[in-house]
Amino acid sequence: MQIEIRPCGPGDAAALALVGQATFLETYAHVLPGADIVAHCEREHGADRYAGWLQRPEAYRLWGAEVAGGGPMVGYVMLSPPDLPVRTGPPDLEIKRIYLLSRFHGGGVGARLMQTALEGARALGARRVLLGVFGENASAIAFYARQGFTEAGVRKFRVGANTYDDLVLAKDL
Repeated sequence: MQIEIRPCGPGDAAALALVGQATFLETYAHVLPGADIVAHCEREHGADRYAGWLQRPEAYRLWGAEVAGGGPMVGYVMLSPPDLPVRTGPPDLEIKRIYLLSRFHGGGVGARLMQTALEGARALGARRVLLGVFGENASAIAFYARQGFTEAGVRKFRVGANTYDDLVLAKDL
Protein backbone atom coordinates (compact mmCIF):
# COMPACT_ATOMS: atom_id res chain seq x y z
CA MET A 1 0.00 0.00 0.00
CA GLN A 2 1.44 3.34 -1.03
CA ILE A 3 1.24 6.29 1.36
CA GLU A 4 1.44 9.87 0.13
CA ILE A 5 2.40 12.84 2.29
CA ARG A 6 0.90 16.21 1.51
CA PRO A 7 0.33 19.60 3.16
CA CYS A 8 -2.95 19.84 5.05
CA GLY A 9 -5.55 22.52 4.46
CA PRO A 10 -8.74 23.75 6.11
CA GLY A 11 -10.76 20.79 4.82
CA ASP A 12 -8.55 18.32 6.71
CA ALA A 13 -9.59 19.20 10.28
CA ALA A 14 -11.98 16.26 10.74
CA ALA A 15 -9.51 13.71 9.33
CA LEU A 16 -6.70 15.06 11.54
CA ALA A 17 -8.96 14.88 14.58
CA LEU A 18 -9.90 11.27 13.81
CA VAL A 19 -6.27 10.21 13.39
CA GLY A 20 -5.27 12.12 16.53
CA GLN A 21 -7.98 10.46 18.60
CA ALA A 22 -7.36 6.99 17.20
CA THR A 23 -3.60 7.09 17.69
CA PHE A 24 -3.91 8.54 21.18
CA LEU A 25 -6.28 5.70 22.12
CA GLU A 26 -4.03 3.07 20.47
CA THR A 27 -0.94 4.36 22.23
CA TYR A 28 -2.28 5.00 25.71
CA ALA A 29 -5.20 2.59 26.25
CA HIS A 30 -2.96 0.40 28.41
CA VAL A 31 -1.66 3.37 30.44
CA LEU A 32 -4.45 5.90 31.00
CA PRO A 33 -7.95 5.58 32.46
CA GLY A 34 -10.67 5.53 29.79
CA ALA A 35 -12.41 8.66 31.04
CA ASP A 36 -9.11 10.57 30.91
CA ILE A 37 -8.53 9.47 27.31
CA VAL A 38 -12.00 10.59 26.27
CA ALA A 39 -11.67 13.97 27.99
CA HIS A 40 -8.19 14.55 26.57
CA CYS A 41 -9.28 13.63 23.05
CA GLU A 42 -12.34 15.87 23.23
CA ARG A 43 -10.21 18.82 24.34
CA GLU A 44 -6.96 18.27 22.43
CA HIS A 45 -8.08 16.28 19.37
CA GLY A 46 -11.38 17.85 18.42
CA ALA A 47 -11.88 19.02 14.84
CA ASP A 48 -12.22 22.61 16.09
CA ARG A 49 -8.71 22.47 17.58
CA TYR A 50 -7.26 21.38 14.23
CA ALA A 51 -9.37 23.89 12.31
CA GLY A 52 -7.91 26.67 14.47
CA TRP A 53 -4.37 25.56 13.76
CA LEU A 54 -5.07 25.20 10.03
CA GLN A 55 -6.35 28.79 9.99
CA ARG A 56 -2.93 29.99 11.21
CA PRO A 57 -0.42 28.68 8.62
CA GLU A 58 2.09 31.33 9.64
CA ALA A 59 2.47 29.53 12.99
CA TYR A 60 1.22 25.96 12.44
CA ARG A 61 2.15 23.65 9.55
CA LEU A 62 0.57 20.22 9.17
CA TRP A 63 1.25 17.43 6.70
CA GLY A 64 -0.96 14.38 6.36
CA ALA A 65 -0.05 10.83 5.36
CA GLU A 66 -2.81 9.21 3.39
CA VAL A 67 -3.39 6.07 1.39
CA ALA A 68 -2.63 6.87 -2.26
CA GLY A 69 -5.52 7.30 -4.64
CA GLY A 70 -7.85 9.18 -2.32
CA GLY A 71 -7.66 6.83 0.65
CA PRO A 72 -7.99 7.89 4.27
CA MET A 73 -5.48 9.84 6.31
CA VAL A 74 -3.46 7.46 8.50
CA GLY A 75 -0.99 9.85 10.11
CA TYR A 76 0.24 13.41 10.29
CA VAL A 77 2.96 15.69 11.60
CA MET A 78 2.66 19.24 12.90
CA LEU A 79 5.20 22.03 13.35
CA SER A 80 4.44 24.87 15.74
CA PRO A 81 6.10 27.53 17.86
CA PRO A 82 7.73 25.81 20.86
CA ASP A 83 5.65 25.43 24.02
CA LEU A 84 8.02 23.39 26.17
CA PRO A 85 9.67 24.01 29.58
CA VAL A 86 13.19 24.37 28.15
CA ARG A 87 15.05 27.40 26.89
CA THR A 88 14.03 28.12 23.31
CA GLY A 89 14.70 30.91 20.89
CA PRO A 90 12.93 32.39 17.88
CA PRO A 91 14.67 30.08 15.42
CA ASP A 92 13.38 26.96 17.29
CA LEU A 93 10.26 25.05 16.29
CA GLU A 94 8.38 22.20 17.95
CA ILE A 95 7.11 19.03 16.37
CA LYS A 96 3.95 19.24 18.39
CA ARG A 97 2.52 16.01 17.04
CA ILE A 98 3.72 13.18 14.89
CA TYR A 99 1.03 10.52 14.87
CA LEU A 100 0.71 7.41 12.75
CA LEU A 101 -1.78 4.56 13.12
CA SER A 102 0.08 1.50 14.45
CA ARG A 103 -0.79 -0.60 11.41
CA PHE A 104 1.55 1.66 9.41
CA HIS A 105 4.51 1.53 11.82
CA GLY A 106 7.71 -0.04 10.56
CA GLY A 107 7.22 0.76 6.88
CA GLY A 108 9.10 4.04 6.74
CA VAL A 109 6.06 6.33 6.85
CA GLY A 110 7.01 7.75 10.26
CA ALA A 111 10.51 8.53 9.01
CA ARG A 112 9.03 10.21 5.94
CA LEU A 113 6.73 12.32 8.13
CA MET A 114 9.71 13.28 10.28
CA GLN A 115 11.79 14.17 7.22
CA THR A 116 8.93 16.32 5.91
CA ALA A 117 8.75 18.19 9.21
CA LEU A 118 12.53 18.69 9.36
CA GLU A 119 12.60 19.98 5.77
CA GLY A 120 9.71 22.31 6.61
CA ALA A 121 11.52 23.56 9.71
CA ARG A 122 14.70 24.24 7.70
CA ALA A 123 12.70 26.10 5.06
CA LEU A 124 11.28 28.30 7.83
CA GLY A 125 14.81 29.06 9.10
CA ALA A 126 14.71 26.92 12.24
CA ARG A 127 18.01 25.96 13.79
CA ARG A 128 16.59 23.40 16.19
CA VAL A 129 13.49 21.26 16.47
CA LEU A 130 12.11 20.02 19.79
CA LEU A 131 9.38 17.61 20.79
CA GLY A 132 7.84 16.02 23.84
CA VAL A 133 7.32 12.28 24.25
CA PHE A 134 5.85 10.21 27.07
CA GLY A 135 8.81 9.04 29.12
CA GLU A 136 7.61 5.41 29.08
CA ASN A 137 6.96 5.21 25.33
CA ALA A 138 10.10 3.22 24.54
CA SER A 139 9.31 2.64 20.86
CA ALA A 140 8.74 6.35 20.19
CA ILE A 141 11.89 7.31 22.12
CA ALA A 142 13.89 4.78 20.08
CA PHE A 143 12.41 6.18 16.83
CA TYR A 144 13.40 9.72 17.81
CA ALA A 145 16.90 8.57 18.76
CA ARG A 146 17.27 7.01 15.30
CA GLN A 147 16.25 10.37 13.86
CA GLY A 148 19.06 12.11 15.79
CA PHE A 149 17.11 13.59 18.72
CA THR A 150 18.72 13.84 22.16
CA GLU A 151 17.29 14.62 25.58
CA ALA A 152 16.94 18.33 26.39
CA GLY A 153 14.75 18.22 29.50
CA VAL A 154 11.60 16.89 31.14
CA ARG A 155 8.09 18.29 31.39
CA LYS A 156 5.02 17.34 33.36
CA PHE A 157 2.10 16.39 31.12
CA ARG A 158 -1.37 16.24 32.59
CA VAL A 159 -4.07 13.96 31.23
CA GLY A 160 -7.24 13.94 33.31
CA ALA A 161 -6.42 13.66 37.00
CA ASN A 162 -2.96 12.23 36.40
CA THR A 163 0.41 13.82 35.67
CA TYR A 164 3.08 12.04 33.65
CA ASP A 165 6.70 12.74 32.81
CA ASP A 166 7.46 13.56 29.21
CA LEU A 167 10.97 13.74 27.84
CA VAL A 168 11.77 16.85 25.85
CA LEU A 169 14.01 15.93 22.94
CA ALA A 170 15.88 18.22 20.55
CA LYS A 171 17.69 18.00 17.24
CA ASP A 172 19.94 20.67 15.77
CA LEU A 173 19.31 21.33 12.09
